[in-house]
Amino acid sequence: MKITVLVGGVGGAKFLLGVKKHLGLDPFGPADPDSPHRITAIVNTADDIRLHGLQICPDLDSCLYTLGGGADLVRGWGREEETWTVSAELAAYGSEAPWFSLGDKDMATHIVRTRMLDAGYPLSAVTEALCARWQPGVDLLPMTDDRVETHVVVENPETSDQTADAPGLVALHFQEWWIRYGAGLPAMSITPIGADKATPGPGVMEALAEADVILIAPSNPVVSIGTVLAVPGIREGLLASPARIIGVSPIVGGAPVRGHADACLAAIGVETSAEAVGRHYGARSADGLLDGWLVAEGETAEIDGVQVRQVPLMMSDPEATAAMVAACLELADVTA
Repeated sequence: MKITVLVGGVGGAKFLLGVKKHLGLDPFGPADPDSPHRITAIVNTADDIRLHGLQICPDLDSCLYTLGGGADLVRGWGREEETWTVSAELAAYGSEAPWFSLGDKDMATHIVRTRMLDAGYPLSAVTEALCARWQPGVDLLPMTDDRVETHVVVENPETSDQTADAPGLVALHFQEWWIRYGAGLPAMSITPIGADKATPGPGVMEALAEADVILIAPSNPVVSIGTVLAVPGIREGLLASPARIIGVSPIVGGAPVRGHADACLAAIGVETSAEAVGRHYGARSADGLLDGWLVAEGETAEIDGVQVRQVPLMMSDPEATAAMVAACLELADVTA
């Protein structure tokens, strides 16, 4: 079976653990050379940022570390048994972005990535090289090799003389809005800068065309899945694929399972509910994306043209997530 998954960072990585588990693979181990299955993840890269001269790809790294067995699953991000000596020294120097902490182990990944990028290798080739160490057991494909950065327009928090008629506006990199301000500044707009000129990364369109089923992970609909879809050609590839497309709601009980997806949804005028997010993606039969949509037990979602099923949606461990994946495949009418 060929399964293609659209993913963001932490939530997407945990969902991929469940895909591996359902297919009988070691969730935290390398690919089984004897397995007939192939999992491909198309990963958001619009969260990427360059700090301290280093190129940081948070979503790709979350997938690398989690699937390769090196993530801190308690904290939910970064490396296990991490130390923070370099970040503490950078902060003592008053260097840029003290709100963005880089672990010492994590920094090694960024150094290797930046050296390869500066030598002329595309991000897809760099990611393949990093995977050679981590052996995630999944083909991790950046959504594009081109530079895309999500920017968020807010009222300038540094401006003290704002008026109701003429507030000072500023565009923040998504990471600053998300981490420094905890997405607490109301977003007037969220835009993946450069996405309109980007092209799908190597292997992306083939992964959509050749898939037996396409899954949309319970990642942020706006700044993870939404940015992947913003790359010209990817949405069209989804619609043209013969595979059924099944999405999993990131909203349970009217709140995001993790992170600040509610703040992102508010910026695009979408209610924080499983039904509203399903309608935002839309039915494939009406030029949307979905053939099926999983929502949490006890929740309802009326979406014309989309099969909706209630299942437990908390990714507490790979086994629980594998049950979600099984429900996706059952809804898609495919069998591993």
